[in-house]
Amino acid sequence: MLKTRSLLFASIAFSSLATVPSYAQEANDGASDGEEIIVTARRQDERLQDVPASVTVLTADALQKTGADKAQDFVQLTPGVTIVTGTAEAGDTQINIRGINGARDAESSIALVVDGILKTNTAQLNQTQGTLRQIEILKGPQGALYGRNAAAGAIVVQTLKPGDTLEGAVRASYANEKTMEATAHISTPIGEGAGVVLSGYYRKTDGFYRNLFLDRKVVDDQKVWSVDGRFVAQLGDSTDLDVKARYSKLSGASINFNAAFHLPALGGAFNEDVDDHPFRYYSNIRPTNDQKSFDASIKLEHDFGSTKLTAWALYSDVDQSLTADGTSADFARYISPAFGAPANPTNLAVQSACFTSTTANTGFPVNPPGVIGAIPVPFIFDFSGSTFGPYSPTTCDGTQLQVRNQKDISGEIRLASNGDGPLSWQVGAYALHIDRSVGVSLGADLGSGILPTLYNAPGSTNPTSQLYSDKFKTDVYAVFGSADYEVSDSFKIGAALRYDVEDRNVSNRVPNVNDPITGTKINPGLPTTGTIPDKNATFKQIQPKISLSWKPGGGDTNIYANWGIGFKSGGFNNQGASATINQFFNNTTGAFGTIDADVFINDDYRKEKSSSFEAGVKGSLLDGRVTYDVAGYYTRITDMQFFEFFVGSFGLLRVVSNVDRVDVKGAELNLTGRIIDGWKVFGSVNVTDSEIKKNSSRPYTVGNKSPYTADYTINLGTQIDAPLTDSIDLLLRADYRITGDTWFHTVQDQSRPTVFSALLPASLFAAPPIAGNGDYGAAKRDAFGVLNLRAGLEGANWNISVFADNMLDRKYIAEAIPAIEFGGSFISPGGRRLIGVEAGFKF
Repeated sequence: MLKTRSLLFASIAFSSLATVPSYAQEANDGASDGEEIIVTARRQDERLQDVPASVTVLTADALQKTGADKAQDFVQLTPGVTIVTGTAEAGDTQINIRGINGARDAESSIALVVDGILKTNTAQLNQTQGTLRQIEILKGPQGALYGRNAAAGAIVVQTLKPGDTLEGAVRASYANEKTMEATAHISTPIGEGAGVVLSGYYRKTDGFYRNLFLDRKVVDDQKVWSVDGRFVAQLGDSTDLDVKARYSKLSGASINFNAAFHLPALGGAFNEDVDDHPFRYYSNIRPTNDQKSFDASIKLEHDFGSTKLTAWALYSDVDQSLTADGTSADFARYISPAFGAPANPTNLAVQSACFTSTTANTGFPVNPPGVIGAIPVPFIFDFSGSTFGPYSPTTCDGTQLQVRNQKDISGEIRLASNGDGPLSWQVGAYALHIDRSVGVSLGADLGSGILPTLYNAPGSTNPTSQLYSDKFKTDVYAVFGSADYEVSDSFKIGAALRYDVEDRNVSNRVPNVNDPITGTKINPGLPTTGTIPDKNATFKQIQPKISLSWKPGGGDTNIYANWGIGFKSGGFNNQGASATINQFFNNTTGAFGTIDADVFINDDYRKEKSSSFEAGVKGSLLDGRVTYDVAGYYTRITDMQFFEFFVGSFGLLRVVSNVDRVDVKGAELNLTGRIIDGWKVFGSVNVTDSEIKKNSSRPYTVGNKSPYTADYTINLGTQIDAPLTDSIDLLLRADYRITGDTWFHTVQDQSRPTVFSALLPASLFAAPPIAGNGDYGAAKRDAFGVLNLRAGLEGANWNISVFADNMLDRKYIAEAIPAIEFGGSFISPGGRRLIGVEAGFKF
């Protein structure tokens, strides 16, 4: 602890000499040399210095010099913001801004706005978005200005518009692990007042890890490509047309997890810290992840002189699926009729496949405490048996298929003032329709692979043993307006208001059949006869925002404050979730004993609401050579949505719960210094303190921290951009990011009963139930730092550079998902060192 505090205070001291992001980020792009950075943080063009809020900006030049091209890159350069992405599947992205996190299987907390159009699918958050020209990361509730799912902030993206001349560029890189990346674009006029931009992106990597059992690099391999098109035309003197379309396809691996147990009473490898885990992969099934994404939009702008009308419409279609090994071998789900399975042909086939694969692979070196014995019975029932863990090299753990398909149609119309007077305003309306299908299917592994359908009947090569499958429909309606008034040359006030209504319904798609393995219902939520009934709910919220800005003496120093309400709609889990949790975990006696987990999950979850206040000051010193931004903030989150993962003898289950109240407070400091022309130093410090005040889902977690929230982030760096000759510049860039201690669950430094608390007494002859309790102090990710370096040469129309991402090869985990009642965590590794060369040419 002392070491961590010393590091933090030392970094703050350094940052007080020279630092970046927020207001100061523009110094990376030459703003300190006299250029003004113009942003759209309040949906109007204004100087970054004049915005009454913390904003991080990356312009085209900064994007090129850092190599950033998607959200995970932008986040690493931004204080108080962290990201988890791609650990389970490509579209699985959670961005945390100042303690507010996006939950899996719920809506995002971060709005993604590309060229003025709000993207509606969370799977698009970490996709490339075409030829980037500027990125703005806004913190705090932005719903009143930018719309739906902006409770924590917004990422505002601007891409290249066609100009009056032909231009283009190509860039390609190659790095270790056969990692190849390439981008290209061409922009050309196609007549009077019209032009088009076409761009493409390609990336392929073998990944860092090998599947030891299959002897192939199929753990984190990936291939993705996309094409983007943009057509812009002037339809007369006052009307502009902007049409865009993009298609992206991804294939690769999924479920990049190992498991670590946290059972202190058993000791040794049964009590493992997530930071000390040696990652090894040996699933007998090659995990897959496929994603196809298409969206098209049209935007019209008409200038009436004193006002401007903007209208746009968006269609989006994202289909994604993953297949992987199962998780539940040690609960004997696919093993023996002695544990509740009927003697039927399907079950006998499953037992035969499990026994054969176990015997054939006896002695395979699985991660401790795993061991594969001659018989497929877990050690908790027979000491001569096996301990598989999830994702084993045998068929005993079954299979999993997850499907998430979503189609969206949305549109907005907005009328805004278009003058230079003291008052600017806008009013508008928004509508959205979502069709989403979500399914999670577990099946028996008979050694013949995974069928791509959610339900497979008994007698098939992959019979389904558990199924959650639902069709969700959502209709959203909103009206909004804002006004900004310049009271004097030094004082401005702004107010915005948005009213959202979200109508949601869910229809269950699980057939009324029995599990061929256990003989029980294929979904515990199914009634004895019939199906799970449809549900519907309406969620409403008013989202105000108020901002104040004061410039003493009419100078550049900006003292500002803002307050706003954030909102994220409630919704539905896969139906049957509540029945599953109650049946297996809450003071009930099942096939394997009794556990009183004291966890309360509903099939629906409540809306999330946050109230956030920020105050700060930004300005410059020493004739503009030093720029600064310091801010403090306080947020109260009501019914925070949180993702939980449950594993047991029933299989696996993904749900969203609510944390009744979380309070967050913190502070940021950002500075940039220009030592001499062409040499800058920069950095930032964010410190966030959070506390769970009430949690009816898990009452014993009160006093813990907001999950996925780093205690602090520190960004330090420098950039040299200096001429070597009249035509060649030298570029040197270093970025060092430190991410503080992070909990990933509401359960933190606590001991909780697990399924082993019920299992162990039976197998260890009256061992106390506490022997099976899990201690989750070992599930915290410790602070870590990542150093990125770039060095190169740049001419008028070419550049070549070498780069090293994670130069020091720091080993850290990307995420730990504690499955509290399982007795451990599912953990995924962070990116390792990537060293390569990059070359580009433009015309």
